[in-house]
Amino acid sequence: MSTFKISDIRNRAAAHPSVRNFSKSASAVLTEATASQKEVEKTYDIFLSHSFRDADLILGVKLKLEDHGHTVYVDWVEDPQLDRSKVSKVTAEKLRHRMNSCKCLCYATTPSSSESKWMPWECGYMDGKKNRVAILPLTEHGGSFVGQEYLGIYPYVDEAPPNGESENILWVNESANYYCKFRPWLDGANPTYHQNG
Repeated sequence: MSTFKISDIRNRAAAHPSVRNFSKSASAVLTEATASQKEVEKTYDIFLSHSFRDADLILGVKLKLEDHGHTVYVDWVEDPQLDRSKVSKVTAEKLRHRMNSCKCLCYATTPSSSESKWMPWECGYMDGKKNRVAILPLTEHGGSFVGQEYLGIYPYVDEAPPNGESENILWVNESANYYCKFRPWLDGANPTYHQNG
């Protein structure tokens, strides 16, 4: 099992028909897709916590998660009126409302995420509210994930095929020997021990 490679995420975004055929930016595709939907009370599987500086990667991450059958909330897409540049009560209240409408939070880590004002707050809120937080590492070379500081206390998400199969699925990992499939974790299961080898 390995982390999500940034090059794979960029390739997934580039494969989106609107990006490929019309040379639109990833953020434009995300914004247009949301603008065409009516504003109704929505629920989501995943609140995607990320740095706004990684906006160019977020289309690929969102599409990758949707490829696995999950609904994904991205704040600046669904709620473009929010001012992410400063912390305010209005923005915090809207984000709380949206997190309450999500089953879990996936924390997309990159070098930019350590500079985010919002990501640690979102992580702490969702951990306290629903106890369903997982790190989604985006790395240059794939490989295993070792969380630093508070990120090390949460499981991480990766994708790999189950034994004997060729199609990737999402996994939630506490360590190399403690893991479970993402869908059962989303519904309340926890990683369990598996003897590797």
